[in-house]
Amino acid sequence: MTDRSIPARLSIALAQTNPTVGNVTANAERVLAARAEAAARGADLVVYTELVLSGYPPEDLVLKPFFLDRVEKAVADLALATADGGPAMLVGAPWRQDGRVHNAALLLDGGTVAAVRLKHDLPNYGVFDEKRVFAAGPLPGPVNFRGVRLGVLICEDMWTPDVAEALAETGAEILVVPNGSPFEVGKHDQRVALAVARVTETGLPLIYVNQVGGQDELVFDGSSFVIDGDRSLKSLSPGFAEHLTLTRWARGADDRWTCAEGEMIPPAEGLEAVYSALVLGLRDYVNKNRFPGVILGLSGGIDSALSAAVAVDALGPDRVHGVMMPSPYTSQESLDDAAESAELLGCRIDTISIVPAMDAFGSMLAPAFAGRDPDITEENIQSRARGLTLMALSNKFGAMVLSTGNKSEVSVGYATLYGDMCGGYSVLKDVYKTMVFALSRWRNQHQPAGARGPGGCVVPERVLVKPPTAELKPNQTDQDSLPPYDVLDDILECLVERDMGIPDIIARGHPAETVNKVWRLLHIAEYKRRQACPGVKITPRLFGRDRRYPITNGFTNIV
Repeated sequence: MTDRSIPARLSIALAQTNPTVGNVTANAERVLAARAEAAARGADLVVYTELVLSGYPPEDLVLKPFFLDRVEKAVADLALATADGGPAMLVGAPWRQDGRVHNAALLLDGGTVAAVRLKHDLPNYGVFDEKRVFAAGPLPGPVNFRGVRLGVLICEDMWTPDVAEALAETGAEILVVPNGSPFEVGKHDQRVALAVARVTETGLPLIYVNQVGGQDELVFDGSSFVIDGDRSLKSLSPGFAEHLTLTRWARGADDRWTCAEGEMIPPAEGLEAVYSALVLGLRDYVNKNRFPGVILGLSGGIDSALSAAVAVDALGPDRVHGVMMPSPYTSQESLDDAAESAELLGCRIDTISIVPAMDAFGSMLAPAFAGRDPDITEENIQSRARGLTLMALSNKFGAMVLSTGNKSEVSVGYATLYGDMCGGYSVLKDVYKTMVFALSRWRNQHQPAGARGPGGCVVPERVLVKPPTAELKPNQTDQDSLPPYDVLDDILECLVERDMGIPDIIARGHPAETVNKVWRLLHIAEYKRRQACPGVKITPRLFGRDRRYPITNGFTNIV
């Protein structure tokens, strides 16, 4: 028999927001703005993302009592706002309870904090270390929202069956999952598959609301969705953009809730998704840290050309400053290609020769180097002269230096400390060289949604076909000292992303000598990677938080 005290209709808004870690006041204003929009569209409840008030991940901020005081004041103010009879809010925030700090979801309704649910399954792998700052909550029961029992799972709680099973067994009718799930290639499909598994196990519909935006090295791609109890996809929010999605629900004669088919915006996939992540990660890093723009070396090579394209798409051409820094080994072709890159993008380019610096260092060090032939030392001086030049311009004018190295180079130490590794941020830090080429070709054929750069070709065609070179000595190419990039990248993906042993990599058809060389280069370059600037996470194993290896390390994988 149908209970007339339970509503037959329900409107739930999914607020896919872009908070700033630590800026509680601005985040609360975003929460209220989304509520106002939801109210105008007739919502009964607005579901926000994980830890939306603090921003995610807040890391050690949650260890500061005065920070938690500010969060709790914001929660109290938001709760009071719901006394107007408008939509309730399910808000994520760090929350003190029984002397411990939890990752919590708070139901604000009728002017009060009507219910609190605590994250049970705290992730402690990859980029996550929540057990360091949060206490785990117990297995939760449902929240009673105006007669409807909502089962709240906070992000990781959905990745295993336990929490969903406990909620179903205690009477939940709709599963609601606030998330801070960062982007990596293939992650969206993985989330949907896990959500379908929870729906299959419980028979309950599921609402998944994910954060969007950049936070240091992480990019959150949004792409929130709703899956009905029959496992059909009913709503899909856009990726890489803030958005409010209204979903409409009805209670059937069997007392089961179903979602009407709503907005369906397919997520970006493949190279489009990677490029969108690079743009959003850089844009938010620059803007949230209040840099006026970026400055980077334009060498005429593909890494700097793609980095400049991403920067212009993220910030607009007026906020991107390219600098060509020729040496005696710089070809006219490179000068022309750097100039063409800037022209295609519409950004500023200046030329500052490093020859006077090279001459000065040569004279200064000549007595100390007497009797020794030139070697990599002189090559590194060139790179460091360029780094010094960029840092000087950054100090004088305020723009952040953008490092342009890619994951292949960083993996094997094909980069100079305090030289081309200088910078505040690296767009291509987690992008292998073969993907650098693929992304460049993709961008020449597509203008991404929201891009602030021009359409059409933005990476000169000659840059795509000429052999990569650092031009630190006559007739130099990268493959003088490295395997071809398709070979190198396959070996690196086996070593870094898959943790494969050398015999298994050799069995893929790679020569043992080449695999052993790459392993050794990867092994000895760890100290360089520790000093590298942050960059956008794209793969499952971003150097740094995802892959933590000791510098002093006697283990060998060589056969």
